[in-house]
Amino acid sequence: MTAAARLEVAGITFDFGNTLIRADWAGLRSVVDVTAARLREHGSIDSVEPFLAAWAIERDRQFRIQVPLLRELDLAERVRHVLAGLRGAVVPARDDEPWDEAAVTSLVEDDEVELAIETYSQGFVVAMDPIPDAEATLRWARESGFRVGILSNWPLARTIDAYVAGRGWDPYLDAIVVSQRVGVIKPHPAIFEAAASALGLPPAQLLHVGDDWAADVVGARQAGWRAAYLPGHQVDTPLPTSTPDASVAPDVEVDHLAELRTAVRLASARVTSARP
Repeated sequence: MTAAARLEVAGITFDFGNTLIRADWAGLRSVVDVTAARLREHGSIDSVEPFLAAWAIERDRQFRIQVPLLRELDLAERVRHVLAGLRGAVVPARDDEPWDEAAVTSLVEDDEVELAIETYSQGFVVAMDPIPDAEATLRWARESGFRVGILSNWPLARTIDAYVAGRGWDPYLDAIVVSQRVGVIKPHPAIFEAAASALGLPPAQLLHVGDDWAADVVGARQAGWRAAYLPGHQVDTPLPTSTPDASVAPDVEVDHLAELRTAVRLASARVTSARP
């Protein structure tokens, strides 16, 4: 793509999982392994294996129920349900059958849930590797004058906050917008509206970069944003995945984040949002 053909925008947001970091099965399993081990040390569980099996079942159940409704998963709720099920609470046999939350509350302590959540978050920061050109691309975007943000579906916003801080990415970012805080997941327009407001730019001046077609490309285009698609990044991952269709077209398609340098440039005149 020639310089004259570069897409002009004033702000860029990046998806997190499989865009800035590699969210693979092995890495995420290791985070749950660490969490289970800590809960066993604490005396919350007797054995790691039953916890891991129950975690996988409840995780998949949450995905099936919440994702079609464009609602974020609740990681604390998952911990409560898993621990309660291991302690005798009736585990729902069907997705349309709810947990007995009164029984769950009576069987699980708040400090156990917080221990699991904090251990999971810390373990994630240690275990998960960034995409090789992630930091360099964030630095390029900041130094080029773009407003820069993370715009991600993620069930635990504190994990992204901790990861950003741990990697020293804070100076490159103007905003971190996470579905857990907003209450809905991409492609819901509300999360894109929240990010536009946080960056102080109108949708037409914003580019969203992501690996998931439905969440990142369709969501961005339907919200009036520009979209950059990273095909081939949804390999070996437990995260929800989708395939391209003919509903929209991305403005940019790149195999690696570093390619954005020749595909995008800062708009000559920024148009500020009415909501700074």
